[in-house]
Amino acid sequence: MRTPVTIIGAGLGGLTLARVLHVHGIPATVYEAEASPTARSQGGMLDIHDDNGQPALQAAGLMDEFRGLVLEGREATRVLASDGTVLFDDDSTRGRPEVLRGELRRILLDSLPAGTVRWGHKVSGVRSLGEGRHEVAFADGTTVVTSLLVGADGAWSRVRPLLSDATPEYIGRSFVETYLLDADTLHPASAKAVGGGSLFALAPGKGIQAHRESGGTLHTYVALSKPQDWFAGIDFTDSAAATARIAQEFGGWAPELTALITDGETAPVLRALNALPIKHQWDRVPGVTLLGDAAHLSAPNGEGANLAMYDGAELGKAIAAHPDDVEAALTEYEQALFPRSAAAATDGAHLHELLFGDNAPHSLINMFTGHE
Repeated sequence: MRTPVTIIGAGLGGLTLARVLHVHGIPATVYEAEASPTARSQGGMLDIHDDNGQPALQAAGLMDEFRGLVLEGREATRVLASDGTVLFDDDSTRGRPEVLRGELRRILLDSLPAGTVRWGHKVSGVRSLGEGRHEVAFADGTTVVTSLLVGADGAWSRVRPLLSDATPEYIGRSFVETYLLDADTLHPASAKAVGGGSLFALAPGKGIQAHRESGGTLHTYVALSKPQDWFAGIDFTDSAAATARIAQEFGGWAPELTALITDGETAPVLRALNALPIKHQWDRVPGVTLLGDAAHLSAPNGEGANLAMYDGAELGKAIAAHPDDVEAALTEYEQALFPRSAAAATDGAHLHELLFGDNAPHSLINMFTGHE
């Protein structure tokens, strides 16, 4: 393909696309708003699935590097009652090895030619020039014109409006993230409760979820089904007050569970959960498409990063298969994307009902044991 591909966003999906294109000898440039690869934390653990994330890495030629990142034993899963009683405990593997998101991003970045990613390029606007060409404007005053534009720029994509009027809406639930560091030494009761992998301590409308990362780091996601204005009433710049207020929602729970909130050694971070319509799609617009959260943001269900990488790999393969026909490539990609992403979004909404619905945590245990 003589037309270089312009990718907005250096997340896992955009980087996977760039890498698969590189494997096929197709030039691409990735524009990223962040100033550098280390500008911010890249999040926690990801389980990389054998039906989407792993095939994407296979297409990228990075399976050996991926295997070197796997943290053994992190697939273990346990469900605890609010008093700390273990209700379900499974340390078996399920074909979904766990890695750190930041390390996965690093191997993708390292696999690309120098200069592929242009850091510090925050998009300020995108406009159509007609005949499949688009101009991307950046906050520093520079612009780029492209005949193949891919929005891999996440939930609040600046590219999406070229294709769709849809915007993400709050799903009625938020996560609050906290970390315990060196937990085996400093917080042994909480470390024991979490175990070697994932912990779910759930009740209708709320929950404490935690994951063991590298070493003794415990990454906690506190879930609360509350309107956004409820969270607006909490001053998250005052870490002690914020964690105390969040912990109040779990009064009477086992101290080794609430300590995952109150003993956090990093400032609590609020993550409002938003989603696009479950069956979000668009009519074909020449020269532009979307992948990952820009295309199908949904309630988190463990599929988001996997789907973004798979989107990137499938789009890259479609472009390589139609080197002289951009529209054929994009049409083929989108025809598979829409039903795939709708099914994943439906599964995500269902999982949240199992996690936080009226029968939690037993609904989740029933899913794990095949009695759903």
